[in-house]
Amino acid sequence: MTKTSKTGGTAGESRTNDEVWIVGATGRVGRGVTARLAAQGLTVVPVGRSRERMVAAGAEAGLPRNAKVVVADSAERIADEIARERPRVVVNTMGAYAATAPVIARACMPGGHYVDQANDVAAVQGLLALHDEAVRAGSTLVTGAGFGVLATEAVVAKLCEGRPTPHRVRVDAVASVGVEAGVLGVALATGLVDMLTAGGRRYENGRLVTSRLGADPQQLAFPGGESAKSGGAASGDLVAAHAMSGAPFVTATSALVPTAPLVRALLPLLGRLLSIPAVGRFAVDRLGRVTAKAAPRPRKHSWGHAVIEWADGTRHEGWLRAGDGMDFTADVTATVTELLARGVGSPGVWTPAAAFGPDLATTAGGTFVLD
Repeated sequence: MTKTSKTGGTAGESRTNDEVWIVGATGRVGRGVTARLAAQGLTVVPVGRSRERMVAAGAEAGLPRNAKVVVADSAERIADEIARERPRVVVNTMGAYAATAPVIARACMPGGHYVDQANDVAAVQGLLALHDEAVRAGSTLVTGAGFGVLATEAVVAKLCEGRPTPHRVRVDAVASVGVEAGVLGVALATGLVDMLTAGGRRYENGRLVTSRLGADPQQLAFPGGESAKSGGAASGDLVAAHAMSGAPFVTATSALVPTAPLVRALLPLLGRLLSIPAVGRFAVDRLGRVTAKAAPRPRKHSWGHAVIEWADGTRHEGWLRAGDGMDFTADVTATVTELLARGVGSPGVWTPAAAFGPDLATTAGGTFVLD
């Protein structure tokens, strides 16, 4: 299932410079990725709206005060700068991936590479649709490079190794994240609104079908004694689990989805309301401006979980244990980006474990607990 090889040597690759651009470098993941890559000696360039904020965030991450920054206020303008300057890898942490990912990723081609942390069905499927185009261009595009997607995809890959195609798969993503003081920001607000408007999805007989948001509620007991509840969602985990396993029946749940019966009953109505463009924009704007107080993460660990069932009744279960979900996301993104910058990967569009194998999760600090 791993698609790892050297990307160097293509005509497109020869046109790129040695820079790694971090779009959204002032956000939590962007700052973390910048610091990790700078520590590895890569040439990191922050990209965003405010020069002053990028310089400050870059200095905090270990970049010199005179480090290069790129000022651009939209995906289209960022794409123009990428096409003009040709960085080797572009990391997109700006959110709204269904809209921004194809624009920015296409600008990286030919020869340049792209990474994001998308975890919704529309965004992940939208980028995967560029696979043949990326192959022809000699570019490697990786979507879902974070806790969302990798934490469950890696467990599915481990459990399916050396076994026939399973009949049924369920994955559960339970991130535990400490809250930073400050505004929530547009990227997080957009993700929350998108989750509500997308509703639920599942695979039945190999087809992606609509289901109720919050369906299949789970009470999960983790190895070591922690527990949490989760509910069905339309997530990138679902798409990746189906692609990795080939199972005709796949469901995915997330701890981000409310599971209380009354709230679950109201979710479809709230989703329809937020689907009205003006209401959705208003909600994103207001949520993005909400100021949060610093708070520790609710559980010691974040967990990715998968249950795999075969037609003969065989059943296997596994977990991936990680620390703070946002820190794990920054570690995954930085690891993938460094591999691409150093010429490792196959042209095309991949989710992270499909690109680099399930052990990418342990390289990024996770631990497998398998039955």
